[in-house]
Amino acid sequence: MSAASQCRYGGLGWTVVAALCALVLAALWVAPLLWALSTALRPEHETISPVFHFLPRDWTVAAFAKVLGAGNVPRWLFNSALVAFLVTVVTMAVSLMAAYAFSQMRFRGRNLLFMLAMLAFLLPFEALLVPLFRMMNQLGMINSYAGIVLPQVVSPVVIYVFRQFFDAIPQDFREAAVLDGASPLRVLWSVYLPMSGNIVWAMAIVTFIGAWNNFLWPFIIVTSSDMMTIPLGLTQTYDAFGVRYAQLMAAALLGAFPVALAYLVFQRRVTHGFLAATGLKG
Repeated sequence: MSAASQCRYGGLGWTVVAALCALVLAALWVAPLLWALSTALRPEHETISPVFHFLPRDWTVAAFAKVLGAGNVPRWLFNSALVAFLVTVVTMAVSLMAAYAFSQMRFRGRNLLFMLAMLAFLLPFEALLVPLFRMMNQLGMINSYAGIVLPQVVSPVVIYVFRQFFDAIPQDFREAAVLDGASPLRVLWSVYLPMSGNIVWAMAIVTFIGAWNNFLWPFIIVTSSDMMTIPLGLTQTYDAFGVRYAQLMAAALLGAFPVALAYLVFQRRVTHGFLAATGLKG
């Protein structure tokens, strides 16, 4: 067998191995989701049966009906959508302007301010709960959309990613815009933002999903049922006596479905954005 044939068969073998590994990983990822759906479509007595059945014996949507009827799910979905949208928009605006300033503008203390911003990586959000709650209370923002949104809009991760991306853009584009009389905001909006479309979309989707799934801060700041987001509201639908596994899985699926749908819709943009951030070509 020639060397070329050996290389060809060797490459094919590695391709098969990689494909098999991808299939195994995909199966490991999707199996819990299928089990959650299977559990949600069972009657409650079947969820605690000692006999294992991957598929329900008696298919029913009673768990979904129970969850939907036990609380104000449409209101909670609206609150989550509004909060996640506002957090995403404000986070993108603040992060883009901060990253542009750290990357392209020269001012005293720039590196020190960037290092201080990156120190937030080391500070868990739980450590800020008490001071943030006191601040929101003093500002009269308890149980309000502003109180839910504002503490979530600063993201050091997004600032860092945008700054790294802006550093890789040639300076000639900015200098040409400045020579034409463009202000820093105009340069950011007309030059850097169009060139960063994919990475902005990727960070926006990640931020939206994080804001949608956030449970801890709404749990602290919200005091009424009408202001609850979907992760917090669904905890109010559980029965007081015992664990209802079908209802638990139904609630989890109802809360995860919107963000899963959003990711599927924007999957290509997210993939291209992360490839752009890592310097690879999609």
